[in-house]
Amino acid sequence: MNRKSPPAVTPVAIVGAGPGDPDLLTVKGLRRIMGADVVVYDKLVSDEILDLIPAGASRIFAGKQARNHHMPQDDINVLLVKLARSGRRVVRLKGGDPFVFGRGGEEALHLTRENIPFEIVPGITSSAGCAAYAGIPLTHRGLAHSVRFITGHLATEGSLELDWDGLADPETTLVVYMGLTNLAVICEQLISHGLAPDTPAAAINQGTRPQQRTVHAVLKDLADAVEHTHLVGATLLVIGKVAGLAQDLEWFNPEHIEDGEADSGD
Repeated sequence: MNRKSPPAVTPVAIVGAGPGDPDLLTVKGLRRIMGADVVVYDKLVSDEILDLIPAGASRIFAGKQARNHHMPQDDINVLLVKLARSGRRVVRLKGGDPFVFGRGGEEALHLTRENIPFEIVPGITSSAGCAAYAGIPLTHRGLAHSVRFITGHLATEGSLELDWDGLADPETTLVVYMGLTNLAVICEQLISHGLAPDTPAAAINQGTRPQQRTVHAVLKDLADAVEHTHLVGATLLVIGKVAGLAQDLEWFNPEHIEDGEADSGD
């Protein structure tokens, strides 16, 4: 009796969708999306990019946000293996870049352990995209000679344990992903470890999208300014002298909010 051969396994494409503007999606990323049989996507992928998924392809939402996981990471890992073994062309679509606070490495390692081939399609990370759309160069001669990327979101409940002495460097641009919940703590710690209270800072909400809102304030006032605007959703923090250049370089400005001029956020 002949047994059916298992379906061929096509490499899972772990694709970075960029920060939101569909025009920032890479050509390779678009090709993988257009050729997909099933797309497993995150909350941060914009609707305009989801609209590029072929009509016949299945969509599976695996979105995550702070303290609210629609699908736990272990379940996502198992799902990707199951879909790949079914013979379908699988795209794992993630906001920003898969390897920058995107857990793409965790998913790729799990696929490797299960002998599932994969490829990584980089995306424009939120730090580069959102800062550029807010008119903030992450490095600038005479202002910042380096950039540090951190996450302000705790993996487990507890204190936010970071190298505050190292982070409070006036010659470095500090970019904080997922820092909205702990913003007040971040600002307080940086100041207490030596960063000047009047250091320019910005909170970029829904960066690169038509809904983008940017709150500008000095470090000591940033938490209060953000609280008054009632920002909701993906927000990137940029702290450092370069944030002060937005006054001259901000070119994409659907809604610019100076400290003290916040509205209700509705």
